Amino acid sequence: MDKNYIISALLNIIILLILPFFTIGIIKKTKAFFAGRKGVSIFQPLWDFLRLFKKGQVISNTTSQIFKIAPVVVFATTLFAGLFAPMIGCYSIIEIEGAFVIFSYILGLGKFFSLIAAMDTGSSFEGMGASREACFTTIIEPAFFIILASFIALNGNLTFKSLTGLLNASGGFGVLIIALSVVSLFIMLIVECARVPFDDPTTHLELTMVHEVMILDNSGIDLGILTWSAGMKMIILASLITNLIIPSSLPFGLSILAYILSIVFIALIIGVIESAIARFRMSHVFEFVFIMSSLALVVASLAVVKIYGV
Repeated sequence: MDKNYIISALLNIIILLILPFFTIGIIKKTKAFFAGRKGVSIFQPLWDFLRLFKKGQVISNTTSQIFKIAPVVVFATTLFAGLFAPMIGCYSIIEIEGAFVIFSYILGLGKFFSLIAAMDTGSSFEGMGASREACFTTIIEPAFFIILASFIALNGNLTFKSLTGLLNASGGFGVLIIALSVVSLFIMLIVECARVPFDDPTTHLELTMVHEVMILDNSGIDLGILTWSAGMKMIILASLITNLIIPSSLPFGLSILAYILSIVFIALIIGVIESAIARFRMSHVFEFVFIMSSLALVVASLAVVKIYGV
């Protein structure tokens, strides 16, 4: 077995489990800097997570077993999906043909359980958040498939390896395809991870919340697991972006450094955006989400032009 693969697999597991806390910490530190504050340590999300594990849980009498198992299912599906995503050195722990389809629907299974758990509480606010989440997901997923299908058509590879070497496979359109795809996947990251300007993870205004309103009834270890899962999803989606922009020709050691720096840079960008832009009005959120769909269609059009020369 390839030595680099073994090293990257071990590093990928460590990154999936540990890096989400520091990524969120970097975002908070960046926002504090722009607000003229010292801010909390980048380790604070980890301490908050450990503190939640020590707290008890308050569970409504109206909930069923679905509400109780949903956090574990969300965590398990997110972690399992992370095994398919390429990270260090463009390696993924599980690499099979059609991995992006399995990846998408594993994450979809976790999303499904988070939606039904929110509705299981019997709260009209959480049901509202669940309906919004489902609506935005139906817009994001087709755009994601269009982008990955374009990569596969250009590279002829049915695995996530289609993300690497895209510049060489797409010729003169390569830079434009990569740039549009990075913007599209970044929008997906913002939406799926409920960040500003799509959503505000620190708000408590039920009428404007999407993801956060869905976990209002969770507490203690369940809330900690859901927060951890959200951080892992951010790392997974950010990894797809990094594998688009990091050259596949880099030596393995340099690719590790480039990956870490890219994740830190993405976290800084998110922090800057959240410091400079307010949350969009709900009527404008759809316009923001549809940007990804528009860019995905442009990427597909460029791929068709490259392949067929039309």
